[in-house]
Amino acid sequence: MPIVNRIADLQREITEWRHDLHAHPELLFDVTRTAGTVAEKLREFGCDEVVTGLGRTGVVGVIRGRKGQSEKVIGLRADMDALPIEEATDLPYKSKVPGKMHACGHDGHTAMLLGAARHLAETRNFAGAAVVIFQPAEEGGGGGRLMVEDGLMERFKIGEVYGMHNFPGLPVGEFCIRPGPIMAAADYVQIEIEGKGAHAARPHLGIDSVLVGAQIVNNLQSIVSRNVDPLEAAVVSICVFHAGNADNVIPQTAQLRGTARSLTPAVRDLLEKRVPEIAEATAALHGAKATVKYRRGYPVLNNHGTQTEFAAKVAGEVAGAHKVNTEMAPVMGAEDFSYMLNARPGAFIFVGNGDSAGLHHPAYNFNDEAIPFGTSYWVRLVETALGA
Repeated sequence: MPIVNRIADLQREITEWRHDLHAHPELLFDVTRTAGTVAEKLREFGCDEVVTGLGRTGVVGVIRGRKGQSEKVIGLRADMDALPIEEATDLPYKSKVPGKMHACGHDGHTAMLLGAARHLAETRNFAGAAVVIFQPAEEGGGGGRLMVEDGLMERFKIGEVYGMHNFPGLPVGEFCIRPGPIMAAADYVQIEIEGKGAHAARPHLGIDSVLVGAQIVNNLQSIVSRNVDPLEAAVVSICVFHAGNADNVIPQTAQLRGTARSLTPAVRDLLEKRVPEIAEATAALHGAKATVKYRRGYPVLNNHGTQTEFAAKVAGEVAGAHKVNTEMAPVMGAEDFSYMLNARPGAFIFVGNGDSAGLHHPAYNFNDEAIPFGTSYWVRLVETALGA
C-alpha cells in the first residue's frame, strides 16, 4: 500500500502544526509549550488516555483499536526538543526565539506522529493498542532514559517500540535501516590542563598550557588511527579549547572538551582507557598535569533483527521496496532512543529529507514533502503489527 490517502489529505494541516512548532522551539526538558500543544491535540483526537509529565515533560497517548481482541501493544516515539542554535533562514515560520531553533527536525517528527495519532484515533482499524510517545530532551538530556525509568514500558504494557528520524541527503520518499548497531554510543570528555603561567616574551619560564593542549588534541587522534582495529568504527573529537584571555600572557590553565563515539563495547572500553592515558602522559612530557573526566553518555542504538525486518517491510509498502535500503552504513551520531531499545525490542528507521542542509546546521529545515511518507509509515506500522 502506498501513501495513505487520508494522510495525503491531512498533509497541509500537519505541515501547519510543524511550522507552528518550528517557530516556537524549546530546549531539553523545558518543552512546556510543545508538550502542551501535543497533549491538547491528542485529547482533541479522542485518544483513550493522555498522560503528561512522564520523564519530566514527556507526553504519552494511548489509542485502542476496535478490530478484534488483542493484548499486543506497540509504542511509536517522536522527540520534541530543539537546539541552542541561531537560525539562519528566511522562512516565514522562522524561529521566534533568539538562539534556539529546530535544527534536527524534531518539529517534523512530532508533527508526523501527531498526524498518525489523529488517523489512528479516527479509524482504529487494528487490535490491541498503539502508544504514541512524545519525548523531551533528546539533544543531550537523556529524556528517553528518564521516560524508561519512569515506567513507560511497564505502565503502558509496551511490547515493541519504534522510532524514526529524518535523513538529509536521502531522497524524499526513501527509507534506510539496518539490523544491529545503527547509531553510536556517545561519551563526554573533559580535560583540565595545569601548566605554569608566564609572560609571552619569556616562555622558557613557564609551562605553556596552550602548547600542551594542542599536543593532546593531536595525540588523541592516534587512538582511532593506531589503537582501534581498522575494520571497527570510532571517533574522538575535541570540539572546545579554552585557554587564556590576553595576547601577551601564556595561560596557566586550559580546558578541552569533546566526544568519543563507538559502535561496540570493546571499542568503547578502549576509548575510555586510552583518552586519559594519552592526555596525562602528554601533559607530563611537558611538565604539566592533565586531569581527565570521561563520562559515558547515550549507549549504542541497536536495532533488533525481527523488528528491523518488519519495519523495512512496512516502509517498502509505503515507498516501494526498491526505495528502502536495508544495508545502510551505521551513523556515528547518537540517539537516546537507544534506552528504549534496551528496554524493549524494536527498530529505528530513517526517512529521506532530500537535499537539505545537514542536521544541527543553522540553515537546516525539515522537508514538509517527507510528511506523507513518515506519517503513512507510522499508520501502516500499527495497522500491520496489530492487525487482527
